[in-house]
Amino acid sequence: MKKLTALLLGLTTALALAGCGNDKENGSDIPDSEEFNQADVDFATAMIPHHAQALVMVDLTEGRDLSPDVDRLAEQILTAQTPEIETMAGWLTEWDQPIPETARDHENAHGDGDSDLPTDMPGMMSGEELAELEAAADEEFEPLWLEMMIEHHQGAIDMAKTERADGEYQPTLELAATIETTQQDEIDLMERLLGS
Repeated sequence: MKKLTALLLGLTTALALAGCGNDKENGSDIPDSEEFNQADVDFATAMIPHHAQALVMVDLTEGRDLSPDVDRLAEQILTAQTPEIETMAGWLTEWDQPIPETARDHENAHGDGDSDLPTDMPGMMSGEELAELEAAADEEFEPLWLEMMIEHHQGAIDMAKTERADGEYQPTLELAATIETTQQDEIDLMERLLGS
């Protein structure tokens, strides 16, 4: 899974940095006449590193003795959030906005948190928290991962609600709605897994 994650995120970074506009080929290109506002820019700029940290947490499941439900959930998060990062990077490129750095851009992403990456967004884990998760014994890892991912997802939902209230760009509003729905479903599942 880690190799697949690295491959997908490498592709995402390459497309974003190159400003590669192949969205038209996929039928998802947005006409230039559609307007966006600062809330849309802020949402994409914040959600990219937020999603990237979720993928760091997915990477930490590699080699762990997980229940089948958690293993499937980790794969589900990977396959959903990787293309969402690519989509948001594409929007920022189209809007002539900088693409933010993420934990995936740093070799020591889950060390002791001495990078300048933002951790003050809703649900973001600190470097110390990620280090604690990485160091957790196998029997402690799964419940801790679920607890942290619930908090992380709730933060994404809060960000999505803000975008839906304040944003203007229709595709961004649609993505926010998707994030709100899918991540709430995943929270419900994770809470059931913790209770079982």
